[in-house]
Amino acid sequence: MASIRKRSWTTSKGEPREAWIVDYFDQNNKRHLKTFARKKEADAWIVDAAHEVKRGTHTAHSTSVTVGEAGDRWADGAEADGLARSTVKQYRNHLKHHILPYLGTVKLSQLSAPMVRDFEDNLRSDSRSDAMVRKVLSSLAMLIGDAQDRGLVAHNVVRERNRNRKRKNRTMDRRKIKAGVEFPLVEEARAIMDAAAGRWRPLVATTIITGMRASELRGLTWGDVDFGAGLIHVRQRADEWGEIGPPKSEAGERTIPMGEFLANTLKEWKLACPAGELNLVFPNGKGNVESHANIYRRCFGAIQDQCGMVDKYGKPKYGPHAFRHYAISTFIDMGYPPKRVQDIAGHSTLAMTMDTYGHLFPDPEGDADMMRRAELRLVS
Repeated sequence: MASIRKRSWTTSKGEPREAWIVDYFDQNNKRHLKTFARKKEADAWIVDAAHEVKRGTHTAHSTSVTVGEAGDRWADGAEADGLARSTVKQYRNHLKHHILPYLGTVKLSQLSAPMVRDFEDNLRSDSRSDAMVRKVLSSLAMLIGDAQDRGLVAHNVVRERNRNRKRKNRTMDRRKIKAGVEFPLVEEARAIMDAAAGRWRPLVATTIITGMRASELRGLTWGDVDFGAGLIHVRQRADEWGEIGPPKSEAGERTIPMGEFLANTLKEWKLACPAGELNLVFPNGKGNVESHANIYRRCFGAIQDQCGMVDKYGKPKYGPHAFRHYAISTFIDMGYPPKRVQDIAGHSTLAMTMDTYGHLFPDPEGDADMMRRAELRLVS
């Protein structure tokens, strides 16, 4: 049951004031009052609230927690669920440095689509990159989703906003990547391969040819390199702290074919590879797990600088993940079907593969043949 009543009063200065009070009971039969400046706002709100009460998902403003409080529960829950340390660290960093400064004291029941849009604009105006903004918004959506599961909020305004944006513009997909922008051109990849020397050459070759993730390369052992069958088995990874564990997803455990050039490169490297208890293919000088920062700074970053492959600020043109993109785009150019690309790349779903790389599967001859047959249905 719910009702709306008008409240009128006079201020201490003799000015007339009025407001509209919604008096209602939630799904637990607890009474609440909510005030609105205009009646049409109260009328609109009571319709949504009645629907939430019926579904048992309504959260009154007076009992709502803040975004900051919900964020702490979300991050703590992720850690308790055993998510990778690097993932939990990223969640906490997004929370501390990007979400809390803007939305930390806002109650979940107050959070709206316009507020999320302002939050996004503020992130961009404070010089966050587009990639960082997308990651932070994704974390905010997960935070609110976790709060939904706990019964702390009825709607996930971030996900609802994203669905609306996709409906408005289905042709725009910022996840699509382009050669020469998000990953190297063939000529650039060849220049990097030619410039790689010493201990970095086999690492560069394996990265560019197989598309393995940096964490998978750092955790790769010689026992998982099958020279006889020409295969590399991905069975583990090394996290940010050098701890060895399983791949991040079930699909990450996979087998990647190895050509003659890569096999010979790795055989030669095995003779000089530093020995260690972990039997790693790409260890540091003491045979332990190499740090991700060293691989990027001393290997791919230094080689790009050597090749003059830098942006206007003198920074390497491509980040560490760009060389994985290059390898996967090469699989597509060589004619691998989408499902096989998914398997080799270790993507958890085919949708993930197609969302990112679907536009790289051109088939002009097939398109022309299909159009010809479509015409014949009309004119033959």
